[in-house]
Amino acid sequence: MTTRVALAGASGKMGRLFTGIIESLDGYELVASLGSKSDLSELDGADLVVDVTVPGVSQHIVDHAVSHGINVLVGTSGWSADRIASLERRLAELPGQGVVIIPNFSLGSVLATSLSTVAARFFDSIEIIEAHRDTKVDSPSGTAVRTAELITRARGDRGPVSAPHIDQRARGQQVASIPIHSLRLQGVVARQQVVFGGTDEVVTITHDTISPASYDHGIRLALDAARTAEGVIVGLDRLIDLGITTPGAPRPAAKPEDVSGQAAAATTL
Repeated sequence: MTTRVALAGASGKMGRLFTGIIESLDGYELVASLGSKSDLSELDGADLVVDVTVPGVSQHIVDHAVSHGINVLVGTSGWSADRIASLERRLAELPGQGVVIIPNFSLGSVLATSLSTVAARFFDSIEIIEAHRDTKVDSPSGTAVRTAELITRARGDRGPVSAPHIDQRARGQQVASIPIHSLRLQGVVARQQVVFGGTDEVVTITHDTISPASYDHGIRLALDAARTAEGVIVGLDRLIDLGITTPGAPRPAAKPEDVSGQAAAATTL
């Protein structure tokens, strides 16, 4: 059975990447490519909507798709915990319908975030530095926000991190008690550093995205999950088993297929 896909944000970098991947896959057909001047009605009739727009547009895309009974794969930043909770309440009344939200499609990124949740239980001084291209309109990034939220969840009874002088603007924006510092620079694709400070030692977990090609395998996994998803699924870590158990974190929603051999290999690291 062929899944008919409507792609919102088709003219952007991620949109062009999705277009190439969807057109190369068996079982998918790209039936609509929406730009900034497109009408939302162009989404109608699709089996799956892919949203790679901007934060100010993303929720309208999702609301329209959900109201028309269409599953959605969201690759747009800006989905806060409150917005996700509201969406979860809405989908709880719509059995059989699903929205998959992926802050970062890179397998390496989700592994780095998962390793950070392990370290979070041993350090009280934690900060995040994230960098993206100068054209990224939102900050902090969705990846950094999710990393901060998962770190705080993993800390459990340890409570908020130690973040002195946070009243000063130069100290970054606090998300789940963790300061996040955002860089927007020419020549950068994406980088995230989670820095842990302890007694006479510092641990840094860094992930660098060299090119958008690193998103390829995660996109394929997310597309497969989104077309049959029920409820709200957040994060690529919900789709693959990294072999890392974080206190309070849900287990993966689905077992990954072998995507060119590399996705399955990543789960054994």
